[in-house]
Order: sequence, then structure tokens, then C-alpha cells
Amino acid sequence: MPEESKPALSVDATSDFADLVNLAGRPLGAGVIAANDEWFADKENLLLAETPVFQPHTFGPKGQIMDGWETRRRRGASAEEPHVHPGDHDWAVVRLGAAGVVSGVVVDTAHFTGNYPPFASVEAAYLPGHPSLDEVLAADVEWTEIVPRSPLKGDTAHRFDVAERRRFSHVRLNIFPDGGVARLRVHGEVVPDADYLDGLTLDLLAAEFGGVAEAASDRYFSSPHNMNAPGRSRVMGEGWETRRRRDDGHDWVRLRLAGPALLSAVEIDTDHYKGNAPGWIRLVATDGDPADESGWWELLPPTRVQPDTRHRFRVAPERAARHVRIEVYPDGGVARLRLLGRVTAEGLAELRCRAAESSA
Repeated sequence: MPEESKPALSVDATSDFADLVNLAGRPLGAGVIAANDEWFADKENLLLAETPVFQPHTFGPKGQIMDGWETRRRRGASAEEPHVHPGDHDWAVVRLGAAGVVSGVVVDTAHFTGNYPPFASVEAAYLPGHPSLDEVLAADVEWTEIVPRSPLKGDTAHRFDVAERRRFSHVRLNIFPDGGVARLRVHGEVVPDADYLDGLTLDLLAAEFGGVAEAASDRYFSSPHNMNAPGRSRVMGEGWETRRRRDDGHDWVRLRLAGPALLSAVEIDTDHYKGNAPGWIRLVATDGDPADESGWWELLPPTRVQPDTRHRFRVAPERAARHVRIEVYPDGGVARLRLLGRVTAEGLAELRCRAAESSA
């Protein structure tokens, strides 16, 4: 096995908010729980993972079938006042798949050209536990505007940075006065519930608990963020795959766990990677500064892996790990990486402090 040779290329996962987990993703457990109107197209379309599509001249009983959420046309109060009031609007409420701090929102009006809303805003709120619809819509719920009323264009993915660094569990999309939106994405960082994690052995790399890819040597064919996505991959493109190396180095991804933890088991899944699986994989971990190479220790020695196979290994929880680096030799694809363990007492205290700070 060649000695470790860390490539120079490093990709900071937070350089673009769209690189962060989509808190409104269906795989994470998000759902559109209410809308005041969905006459032309269903509210659930807002969260579909697939790119919006349009098929002309496909009509249903209510008109052209649109891949998005579309409301009917609003009207004024009377013939004397046929136009809507400037504040009139439609809305849809989304329960995020995991509570977290939102960094950016995408409001995509793809394929809506003569029927898009000219303005939109986004509000957010935090409700603990599993609130009912009536509780979410109650008058005493405090909604915070995270995207002010902003102009929209047709057939455009609008990106909005969010400065409010608070923890939210629900968002409300408002469109003025009516129209259609194809997709809504809410990107951010999960802030997990420390009380739930306390004492449980879980996949602490899972996106739903706040695990995230921090840096990677290569993401040519697909993103390293796929490795800790919910569920198993359905196709080869839903994992992390590098280009073919033509040197004597290797590829790697550095990941951050939900919190400092004692790890006891590892799952490495090369599902769908048949002619392009790595030959060997090594895991190293650290609880310190990831830039300090002297602080990394070996969690799993260089181990041969098979194509299209789910590999499971027990590891010794000797030291706490906060960051893990998966190294693939020399290159190839990994569908999923699972790291099972328990958050340490110090890690739980950190998570409780972070939750308190982001809820203030």
C-alpha cells in the first residue's frame, strides 16, 4: 500500500449554501403540511428531488399540468375594485426534515412563465416535538422573516442568502399575489436534539443528525455529500465518485460527525460501483484540528473492498472522533458511509449549548 499522499485540492463544503443539506428534502423527512390553495398544481411538488419538467399540451380537468405548486388567479372585491390588494397572497407551509440553521433558500419558478408570482417571501419558525397542523398554524406562533418580499422572474431559480442564524423547524413560502413555483429548497446545517442522541448508538454521520462532508480531493462525477444521504443509493450517480487517477496518489473526503463520539462500527457501501469501485479503503479520525495531521489516528486500516457490496466492520472505540477521513485507493466510488457510535458526554454538552445559542 503506498504511503499517504494527501492531494492539494480541497473543497470547502460551506463555500456555497447549495452544498449544504437540503433541510426541505423529502428523503430527510420534510413535507408540505398545508397550503391555502393548490387549484392548478399540488403543493407536494415543491419538495420533489427531481428537476422540474414541462410537457406542453398535457391538460387535465383544471388546465395545463404543471410540475410545481400553482394557485388559482386572485381577484378583487368587486367590479369597482377588480384588482387584488397589495398584501393579498397565497402560502404553503413546509415541515423541515430536520431542525437546523438555514443558510440559503432557492425559490425556483422553472417552466412558469406567464403564471409565476411577481414577488415572494419566506418565513420560518421553531416548534419543538411533533406539532399538529393546528398548532403550527396557531396565531401565537412566532414567524421570523428570513427572506423579505423579493421580486421573482419566470423560469428562474432564485437564490436568497439567509442571515438569521437561528434554529428553525418549519418554513412558510408566501407568493404575491398568486401563481406557480416549481421547487423550494432550504439549505442549512442540522442542529440535532442532544436529548435524543444521549445514550443511543446511531449513525453519527447521518445528515439527519448533522453529519456533513467538509472537504474532498475530487468530486468530478458526483458529490461527497451523497455518502451520508438517507437510505441506500438507487443508482450509481447517488454516491460519491472521482475521476480516474493517473498518478500515485489517492482520493479522500473529510467528514464531520454530529458530535464528538466513540465509534464502534463502520459500514462502507459500494452499491452500484462495479467496474469503478476502489481497490482499498482506509479510515482515519481526529477530535482536534483537522488541519493538524499529527492528530489523526487510524480507525480502519487499509482494507480491501469488493464492487457492489455492503461492507460492515467493527472498530475499537478507543478515542473520541469528531472528524473522519475516508481514503480510497487509488480512486473510485463509494455509495454510502455509515459510522455507528455514541456521542460523548462532552459532545452532548456542546450540542446542547449550540441548540440553546441558535434558539435564542
